[in-house]
Amino acid sequence: MTRVPAGTLMRIAAFGVATRAAAMLAERTGGVAGRRVTLLVGAGNNGGDALWAGRFLRRRSVAVSAVLLNPDRAHPEGLAALCRAGGRVVSTVDDSADLVIDGIVGLSARGPLRAPAADLVARIAAPVLAVDLPSGVDPDTGAVGGPAITADTTVTFGCLKPVHLLGEGLVRCGAVHVVDIGLGPELGEPDLVALDPADVAAAWPVPGPRDDKYTQGVTGIVAGSATYPGAAVLTTGAAVRATSGMVRYAGSAADEVRARWPEVVATGSVADAGRVQAWVAGPGLGTGSAGREVLAEVLRDGLPTCVDADGITLLATNPGLWDARDPDAPVVLTPHDREFARIAEPMGITLGDDRVAAARELAGRTGSVVLLKGSSTVVADPSGRVLVNPARSAWLATAGSGDVLSGLIGSLLAAGLDPWRAAGCAAWVHERAGDLAAADAPTSASRILDAIPDAIRAARAGVV
Repeated sequence: MTRVPAGTLMRIAAFGVATRAAAMLAERTGGVAGRRVTLLVGAGNNGGDALWAGRFLRRRSVAVSAVLLNPDRAHPEGLAALCRAGGRVVSTVDDSADLVIDGIVGLSARGPLRAPAADLVARIAAPVLAVDLPSGVDPDTGAVGGPAITADTTVTFGCLKPVHLLGEGLVRCGAVHVVDIGLGPELGEPDLVALDPADVAAAWPVPGPRDDKYTQGVTGIVAGSATYPGAAVLTTGAAVRATSGMVRYAGSAADEVRARWPEVVATGSVADAGRVQAWVAGPGLGTGSAGREVLAEVLRDGLPTCVDADGITLLATNPGLWDARDPDAPVVLTPHDREFARIAEPMGITLGDDRVAAARELAGRTGSVVLLKGSSTVVADPSGRVLVNPARSAWLATAGSGDVLSGLIGSLLAAGLDPWRAAGCAAWVHERAGDLAAADAPTSASRILDAIPDAIRAARAGVV
């Protein structure tokens, strides 16, 4: 283990904070020298980071004032350095500040801010740069249960933390910048995984010179009904757009599917569908006896299966359906919050603020991969691995969007991807397609579906 002199890592971290603060000042006001920054300083190391950052900003002729929430426990070396550099200690937030640096609490804190911090935060009118996390936001879940900072930018060190990806933290953190302070060898295995474009591009199936429509994976779709034929069209279309393999549809919406997707082999029943490598079952299927029998038939097939929407409700209301499943066949469940409650609450699993823990528990109890939809999509597998895909917007919250996601997952299962990674990569492309389809205006599931190829191209081009 390499040892560094005491205080070195804090000063490296603080320099990263100061650099980002200077950039924010320059972007907002056109300059750095002569600008005014207020530090909100707590008792922990985050307060020390803020004080040392203030010292570095003083070297660039920034007027820096520090509000000490607990003066007797302020970081002594950081406070001394700031004062030697000409920084001031004050009792309240400067109304004329150009920037506020939040160093009130760190990653070990829990719960909302209390007085006097909560009162100070209410006075903030300037942009905020948070050190590690916005104070008052839960570091493990991103939940907010009371007064908390909303940051424009958050600077963290070494790697992203759960608060940057989960819950309300996804919004409260603003733009997140990771500063490398040399912790790489000490970080160990991550608790959560967030895919980047290179990860998705490396996993996404691309045909080779010896591939044909069968070798790339044949996806079977069991979706739709007389009431919801659109679910069949959307789910099937997503599988068509996702890979260069083959898609077979089995169900009552065969005519509608053929009309929209002539390349799909569409039949009226699972028995007539032909051989597939994976199934998607549930969107728009209905929750009556006919849907139950079809889902049981699919589960008995012993193939990787994505179960969504009505399929999840059927599993929740007919627990005996699990007995039809080949125990070695992977299953991916894709619930939104209400569907999660239907299937999980009878097992004693409650979906609270800790969405990661809830998804992990359901995955372990059912032996399935669980993709829990939300602003941050959480993907857990029975081994405890968790992948998180944070959304950049909420445009995916539109009717039929989940059907598109299911079709993407099914196509990747058919191509042979590990189910956990298949669900994660599909979530990434789905979110990116929604972003491209919306372009800051309302969109629809059909447009999201049409944007899938562009989203895959974005991953292959390394575009975030």
